[in-house]
Amino acid sequence: MSTPNLLDLRVPSVGESVSEVEVGDWLKPEGAHVARDESLVILETDKATMEVPAPAAGRLSKILKQKGERVAVGDVLGQLETDAKGSAAPSAAPPPEAAPAEPASSVKAKDPARVMPAAARLLAERKIDLDKVEPSGPGGRVLKEDVSRASKPLASSSVTTETPVAVPAEASASRASAGATAGSEAPRGVEEVVPMSLLRRKIAERLVQAQHTAALLTTFNEIDMSAVMALRQELQEPFQKRYETKLGFMSFFVKAVVEGLQETPQLNAEIRGTDIVYRNYYDIGVAIGGGRGLVVPVVRNAENLSFAEIELAIAGFARKARENQLRPEDLQGGTFTITNGGVYGSMLSTPLINPPQSGVLGMHAIQDRPVALHGQVVIRPIMYVALTYDHRIVDGREAVTFLRRIKEIVENPVRLLVEV
Repeated sequence: MSTPNLLDLRVPSVGESVSEVEVGDWLKPEGAHVARDESLVILETDKATMEVPAPAAGRLSKILKQKGERVAVGDVLGQLETDAKGSAAPSAAPPPEAAPAEPASSVKAKDPARVMPAAARLLAERKIDLDKVEPSGPGGRVLKEDVSRASKPLASSSVTTETPVAVPAEASASRASAGATAGSEAPRGVEEVVPMSLLRRKIAERLVQAQHTAALLTTFNEIDMSAVMALRQELQEPFQKRYETKLGFMSFFVKAVVEGLQETPQLNAEIRGTDIVYRNYYDIGVAIGGGRGLVVPVVRNAENLSFAEIELAIAGFARKARENQLRPEDLQGGTFTITNGGVYGSMLSTPLINPPQSGVLGMHAIQDRPVALHGQVVIRPIMYVALTYDHRIVDGREAVTFLRRIKEIVENPVRLLVEV
């Protein structure tokens, strides 16, 4: 019989500038058997999230750091029990996930490892069928907020069934009086206090910093998307067949932005003290929304990339964001940012710059609108675009010139092939 070994699960290095992280969700409960390289816990930095894999097959014998705790690189998160050969150590007691749960029998219908502990407790409390819950966590995991969303209709119906319960006349009169005083008989909402993650706190800090340190101004324009939409439709099938990724709008806008920045270098510059630093390279940040907040991975040297390389880079970042695999270096050093609120249906907004950058371009939803063309009113797919810039370094003339250049290129994408 082999002797069990205990392996420490330590906080790995997540980048030169990161010395402290926050423990997120444990993906396995204490006592669970795990395979080598299976993800055990999510760590959150102020820039990204990452999953810590099991260094060997075994049993998660002890969890030492709980969700929400701040830990340093090298700290021990928990212990993994393995035998001398690194295989799973035998255990007399069944693992917690095999133990019968109380009313949450529906949890056992699927892989319990995919249901987060907080979600499992809420399933049991509210007696919700797991099949009715749509997972949104990494790897198809069921999160607490998924259960909350699924239980909203049930919660409202439970209020209805509780209302007709018979009560003494005095209590009924008192309740009616109290309801009249409050102005409503509807039950008050329940508050839930949730600590902000390091990522969310960093986002909040940088947004406030942008408003407090820069002289922000936003200017707008509109773009007729007819030409680029027709070109995408024509080239989509061969493009996707060759590169195994879709040809999106973002690659056109990245290309157009690089052209615009070359014409108006102030928007690709930053202020350092009393100096203006002009960058002669174009690292374009592309905002990606995720369940844990907005992240802005950077497409490096975009001026040298083809359409396919840009689309593949963005698709790779989106996948890494979904799987909590973005590294801090993926998010550092951008010179300009593009954000697309149109994917959520936004019609118009004023985006905030990402300090120390001097500009951000906001894209919005495409809508058919009546426009005047050659003396006639026609319907065209129109997108509003917004440029927010730091007025300390960028004047209105440069901002308008930049947006006009974007409009010219996207409305006539052939300009990307011919230098005019």
